[in-house]
Amino acid sequence: DMSDQGDICPHLNSIGEVTKEELLQKSKKACNNVFFQSLVCVCVCVCSSPKANKHNLTVNLTTFRIWCYVCEREVFLEQRPAVVPTMSATHTPHHCKAKEHQVRHRLTGMKNIGNSCYMNAALQALSNCPPLTQFFLDCSGLVRTDKKPALCKSYQKLISELWHKKRPSYVVPTSLSQGIKLVNPMFRGYAQQDTQEFLRCLMDQLHEELKEPQAECGGGGEGDERRDGGDRSPSEDEFLSCDSGASSDRGEGGGLGEPELLIQDEHTFCHAVYRHTQIHTVKYAHSLTHTLYPLIHKLCFPSSTAQLFLGAKKQKQSHYRSVISDIFDGSILSLVQCLTCDRVSCVSLETFQDLSLPIPGKEDLAKLHSSIHQNLPAKTGVSLDVYGSQGWITYIMDSIRSWFWGPMVTLEDCLAAFFAADELKGDNMYSCERCKKLRNGVKYCKVLRLPEILCIHLKRFRHEVMYSFKINSHVAFPLEGLELRPFLAKDSPSQITTYDLLSVICHHGTAGSGHYIAYCQNVINGQWYEFDDQYVTEVHETVVQNAEAYVLFYRKSSEESVRERQKVVDLASMKEPSLLQFYISREWLNKFNTFTEPGPISNHTFLCQHGGIPPNKYHYIDDLVVILPQNVWEYLYNSFGGGPAVNHLYVCAICQVELEALAKRRKVEIDTFIRLNKEFQAEEAPTVILCISMQWFREWESFVKGKDNEPPGPIDNSKIGVMKGGHVQIKQGADYGQISEETWQYLLSIYSGGPEIAVRQTVPATNTDGLHGERKIEAETRAL
Repeated sequence: DMSDQGDICPHLNSIGEVTKEELLQKSKKACNNVFFQSLVCVCVCVCSSPKANKHNLTVNLTTFRIWCYVCEREVFLEQRPAVVPTMSATHTPHHCKAKEHQVRHRLTGMKNIGNSCYMNAALQALSNCPPLTQFFLDCSGLVRTDKKPALCKSYQKLISELWHKKRPSYVVPTSLSQGIKLVNPMFRGYAQQDTQEFLRCLMDQLHEELKEPQAECGGGGEGDERRDGGDRSPSEDEFLSCDSGASSDRGEGGGLGEPELLIQDEHTFCHAVYRHTQIHTVKYAHSLTHTLYPLIHKLCFPSSTAQLFLGAKKQKQSHYRSVISDIFDGSILSLVQCLTCDRVSCVSLETFQDLSLPIPGKEDLAKLHSSIHQNLPAKTGVSLDVYGSQGWITYIMDSIRSWFWGPMVTLEDCLAAFFAADELKGDNMYSCERCKKLRNGVKYCKVLRLPEILCIHLKRFRHEVMYSFKINSHVAFPLEGLELRPFLAKDSPSQITTYDLLSVICHHGTAGSGHYIAYCQNVINGQWYEFDDQYVTEVHETVVQNAEAYVLFYRKSSEESVRERQKVVDLASMKEPSLLQFYISREWLNKFNTFTEPGPISNHTFLCQHGGIPPNKYHYIDDLVVILPQNVWEYLYNSFGGGPAVNHLYVCAICQVELEALAKRRKVEIDTFIRLNKEFQAEEAPTVILCISMQWFREWESFVKGKDNEPPGPIDNSKIGVMKGGHVQIKQGADYGQISEETWQYLLSIYSGGPEIAVRQTVPATNTDGLHGERKIEAETRAL
């Protein structure tokens, strides 16, 4: 992705022929400072004058990519006029110029493998999301999973191919396609699918494979009050779409080796995807400030509900996070206000990954604009700001269009419709706790925490009982400066509320059939490109603005974060001698390079709760950490807080003892169960057969087999039993297994719980012979 000839960096003129070996030698002689790996790794002076006080160009010695600080972009040695040889008769200027143009503008498409345009458009959008793509390129050592089908590794391989310096004109995403079909049978076959549903499925699976327990916020540093990336629910939590109330390892790179094209310029990079989910349980962890936590908890949970949560088993209290949740998760606060006493009550706190916005009709638009002008100070109607640099031209075109087809709908209108208040009156009156009676009220929602990447899904498809149809209305959207402050909750910790467009997925056709394409802005040159399966074409931004958007991807915009990153580069270049070196999380460093609000430093990705390295992570610790000089660490710590500071890496002895004890416990439990179950199978006529919930049993099985690190909570037979005649009996159609009384007593002694449910009590001896032929249903002991 090279820029045009007119955009060639002039500072390349000062470089002669430089080989990789010479660069490595220069790094030893010229600059000996330890550098910020994710930014530039090692600063190497490649200027013609070694006495220059300021190095214009730096090179990453791992990938050999070159960055110009003056031009503030990546440059390429192939663009140097000095290295172009004298033209011979066989290489005409026209021939060389055409070849140079082809190399510079060759972006990688994706081959359609059978109605897979929905997948190709979504993957192109994701691949141009800087935080996610940089994670898979720079933090590949963190892409580890034992869960099938290891979709994260297939995605990592795809990203390596798309961003490799020697990338092909197109790739065939067969491995990822096969993996997604194993995860969700809906995508099997060759039928056309919805790109938003694909995104939700892909993001959920990536989160499941990469998730780690959320570190508890104990007695951290001063930066603990700063917001870290959002947490996410355990896999068993139920996800629902949030709609408005109105409706592979590095070695798997296919022989390409490590990607040479790294994304260092964070100013113009593109696209993110994501989906919105509504969660019935509040997820806090680091996502809320300490001052906001007790307020939300008190509002959202009465004392009885709080007790219910406190009584939940240990495993369900665990919070998980991943790079997916850090990038894409936001939260929405639902509130209800009594119109009599003005009391505001919190109804729920929901986590979302995308916002599904309705497209208002003419009547809805008129009501919306009327209420906006009367009540809201923020302007959400038609504005020239929506049209960016092509404001007047596009504004005139849309004015003509609205003259014939009615008022134009803007993205701000869709947001206003989504966040509009609903009246609670008549049969839907609100039961006010302060008034102690039914009252008229209003229900509305506000964004409590904004995500780093905001995905907006426009609800163009309506599915009725007998038919489906598509809303083809044009929705105007801004390329820059989407402002979400009018929809932000009063006590929101989010500081940056302005977003710039990264990419757009469009659907051409009807509700029954059609074709997906994506428009993405390139990180290197800021140009927009159309990705139509394997064909990639550069387009003008007016083409993007006139597109019939279906899914839009916005990223937080902040010049301050760019200046902070440059400050760190300058500090690392000072070569200030330090007696201490500090280890910092490579994953957090990736956040610093790609997030506008990275949150406090979190070294818990490679530390245990005791401050050492968990034994299972020690063998790949180099993939998890980066070494910083003291002045860089102090600047980051003073700016972001968090921590803890780490100057020495060691295996945690406490965790080692606990790990050995855990392995011993697992072996004892599984061996005892197998022995007792064999005895149970050998019995001709057991006097008592007890039932156990298979849901709990599967959790226990995953624990003793080492698939789950946490033991299950108390035995819970409440879902398989029903009270009849004062006794608990098995529920018809319940998911349960049968075990012996000795096995039940053994598991009960370890985990407690209940209730006890017997399916066969002691019977008279005269009836015993008649029962010999009965088939005993065995508890599930597969692979034990």
